[in-house]
Amino acid sequence: MAIDDTLFRALFAAQPAGVCVVTAVGADGRPSGLTLSAVCSASRNPPLLLVCLDNGSRTLDAVRHAGTFAVNFLAVGQEGLAGLFAGKSTDKFADLAWRPSAAAEGAPLLPADRVSAYAECRVVDEIPAGDHRVLLGRIDGAGVGSSVPLVHHRRDYVRLPVPSRL
Repeated sequence: MAIDDTLFRALFAAQPAGVCVVTAVGADGRPSGLTLSAVCSASRNPPLLLVCLDNGSRTLDAVRHAGTFAVNFLAVGQEGLAGLFAGKSTDKFADLAWRPSAAAEGAPLLPADRVSAYAECRVVDEIPAGDHRVLLGRIDGAGVGSSVPLVHHRRDYVRLPVPSRL
């Protein structure tokens, strides 16, 4: 059976995924970011995660320049923010009160009330993977809030039940 683009997309739409915004500061000193769900833990010791970025992404260029990036795990209710960072605008940060990461060379950390967690990472490896690059990042800083995460499933956002404890 051939795996065409439609089947490939349907296959991964069937897997619920957290929605994240990966950010970095580019060579021009401007923040860059994009929405993605291709994030996963890679190692506990040392603490590593991986993200997958499109080869043509401006954010990939920014990450390569900085050698660092932040992963902002969006909180439930942030569908609009996910849409903003999924778009092609060059001024996605204009109306956001973001703060620069200390551990990831100034990579933008989104406002605390808009994320459930964040990770500040240093690139330790880059692996070609078809039309994307897999970036392995060492987590040098992180924070976890009490918000429920934003989850994408079957091309829509779904709400998880609020856990009794975090």
